[in-house]
Amino acid sequence: MNFNDREAIYLQIAAYVSDHISLGKWLPEQKIPSVRELAVELQVNPNTVMRTYEYLQNQGVVFNKRGLGLFVAPDALKKIKVQRKERFMQQELPDFFRSLYLLDISLEEVQQQYQQFITQNFPK
Repeated sequence: MNFNDREAIYLQIAAYVSDHISLGKWLPEQKIPSVRELAVELQVNPNTVMRTYEYLQNQGVVFNKRGLGLFVAPDALKKIKVQRKERFMQQELPDFFRSLYLLDISLEEVQQQYQQFITQNFPK
């Protein structure tokens, strides 16, 4: 995983975990990798993964089964979408709109590019 300098690593790992849930790679009630397993996979300090998992537990995305590990919450996908949508709308969309305006890009052009992106990256 390539990390960027604009966001804390534990939040980037949280996005990675959320992506796996959103894409159906990790299903509701399914056990997720242990702290140590994910730390090795992503080549990060286990304390960073621990912080990520604590953050996701506080968000209600994962839950702990004592002695068994962490599992995807039954309503994790819904919670992820609500949280990400709110963040996108507040932080990323204003910059996107500004770029559209400054570059004189129409919504029709955006729609075409969006459809092409979906077709190429998420074929059915």
